[in-house]
Amino acid sequence: MPTIAMLTNAKIEMYAGDHVPPHFHLRGPNSNAMVRLDTLTVLRGRYDRRDLVEAVAWAREHMDHLSAEWSRLNER
Repeated sequence: MPTIAMLTNAKIEMYAGDHVPPHFHLRGPNSNAMVRLDTLTVLRGRYDRRDLVEAVAWAREHMDHLSAEWSRLNER
């Protein structure tokens, strides 16, 4: 699973061949959640609030990159 971004205390990852809706995984010592790309809301999982705030801010600034990476990893 490619790491898309390293944050302060967590990372943003995407799986190849993953299920819809398009999303990223937020992984860290206190976070293990899936976040939708279109709404930047948590689909499921647990998370540290600071990790999620940082991930959502990063995702907003890099949405083109995230969308392109999802398309590349999940061609169907």
